[in-house]
Amino acid sequence: MKDNFSAQAKLYANFRPHYPQAIFDFIFQQVQTFDAALDCATGNGQAAAILATRFKQAYATDISERQLAQAPTLPNVIYKAEPAEQTNFADNSFDVITVAQAIHWFNFPVFYAEVNRLLKPGGIIAVIGYGLIRVNTEVDKWIDNYYWNIVGPYWDKERRYIDEAYQTIPFPFEEIPSPQLFIEYHWNKEQFVGYLHTWSAFQHYIKANSASPLNDTLLGALDEVWKDDEELLITFPLFLRVGKV
Repeated sequence: MKDNFSAQAKLYANFRPHYPQAIFDFIFQQVQTFDAALDCATGNGQAAAILATRFKQAYATDISERQLAQAPTLPNVIYKAEPAEQTNFADNSFDVITVAQAIHWFNFPVFYAEVNRLLKPGGIIAVIGYGLIRVNTEVDKWIDNYYWNIVGPYWDKERRYIDEAYQTIPFPFEEIPSPQLFIEYHWNKEQFVGYLHTWSAFQHYIKANSASPLNDTLLGALDEVWKDDEELLITFPLFLRVGKV
């Protein structure tokens, strides 16, 4: 698994969107018992914190110790710095395993073998992702240009799985149909730009060019469609794949 997020761990914690309770409520409906849950590639622990509200014990792993340092300290959450594909947990340990906005970085066959080892019989795997941010017609034009034309060449090849809404990832489980859900916020322009700084393609662009892709020309164009004091409704389309072993 690649580590594209340690360098901007604090930005990630401050500006990445949070997952709505509704997505976890659906996952919980599929779970038989609530003894132990595992969140893989937990980042700053967003999903793990929600799992901890229902499970006696939640575990969360990530290869980035900097990301884990941003995670909340909770009495029933244990964090471990290790890859999702190779953990030290015993067989049949978990009722549910979740992966939020990260499975596209994994070695699929190796990870799925680990999932089958770790889940109890009848256990649930839930893969969560969210797509390209949407705002309104004018801002979306700016976003699409920035996403595809400016930083587009700097995305890792795995990003295509996000663009394809996780429909093209292998998923060798008995799949449970999932609802269509969204993340919604009211953001000002500063929050939006802060979120853009968390993109891995943003960091790759800087490394390649020794300059930010968010130059004065681009930010000036954004100023024309988003006023400084204006809060706009922003939406992320969510995708969820839930399976049973």
